[in-house]
Amino acid sequence: MLETTTVGSLPKPHYLAETEKLWPAWRLAGEALERAKERAAVEWLRHQEAAGIHIVTAGEQHRIHFVHGFLESLEGIDWEKKTPMGIRDNRYTVDVPTVTGPVSRPQAVHLNEARFTRAQTDRRLKFTLPGPMTICDTIANAYYTTRADMAMAFAEILNTEARELEAAGIDLIQFDEPAFNVFMNDVKEWGVDALHRAIDGLSCTTAVHICYGYGIDENLRWKETLGREWRQYEEIFPALNASRIDQVSLECADSRVPLSLMKLLKDKGLMVGVVAVTRHRVETPDEVAATIRSVMAHVAPERLYPCTNCGMAPLPYEVAVEKIRSLAAGAAQVRKTL
Repeated sequence: MLETTTVGSLPKPHYLAETEKLWPAWRLAGEALERAKERAAVEWLRHQEAAGIHIVTAGEQHRIHFVHGFLESLEGIDWEKKTPMGIRDNRYTVDVPTVTGPVSRPQAVHLNEARFTRAQTDRRLKFTLPGPMTICDTIANAYYTTRADMAMAFAEILNTEARELEAAGIDLIQFDEPAFNVFMNDVKEWGVDALHRAIDGLSCTTAVHICYGYGIDENLRWKETLGREWRQYEEIFPALNASRIDQVSLECADSRVPLSLMKLLKDKGLMVGVVAVTRHRVETPDEVAATIRSVMAHVAPERLYPCTNCGMAPLPYEVAVEKIRSLAAGAAQVRKTL
């Protein structure tokens, strides 16, 4: 009950990559880079274990970015052909790589790191993959007839990858879909179907992470326009509750999401963000416990998994460590009273 986890990404240590950046550059290359990735993954596993986190991750230490770290191993994408694209429904524009042919996966992308990570811990292990819709909102399409068609093509690839990760001992596979909170009609029309294709045949726990966006100024400015309450989830939660996904992740700490909306996910496990992805302060265990208790007014504790709001990749390393400790300690406080 109240088993803890994180959304996924954790800061890169100084010896591995540039620090406190969403898109850091590696500091090493070749075999030295691979060994540094492994060292960083083990360090984060030990931080989580020492804190008392129940479902751990390697913190995406093997990837620069949660989407491109998967896409860079695929075929059908022209990384030299840059296309200006409005990300998250034109919230900001970026020159992105372009899909110019049928996408395919010539070999496993994350299998070796999953096997390595599995061998380093006895805790339940989560692995994160980008969701099909968010992939389509991160890379330009110059081949498929529709965005939905491209999403299904990526979903097929993700499913093959996910099956191999499960066979390697991964206990929970999470698909990151921040785009779900922007293209609400698409979620209902084809986004959930694409997720279903991605999880087809899996017997491990499956999850989807959705959020309002963190880490860049454009997201912060957008959230300031949303008013006193953030009710976008109200439109997509019914579709997610009817889906075959086991768990849904959403933010509750320092956000304007009405906690009552979680009643729309009455059939799902909920990874509730009780630690904000902010660099200026670390929540105390008491504050974490208070947020968990507020959530428990709407959701039974048996379905709650206290978590971070989002990935913590751009935070200072020690801030992320302390937030993980507060997350585990706050949940332990509440658990003792149940």
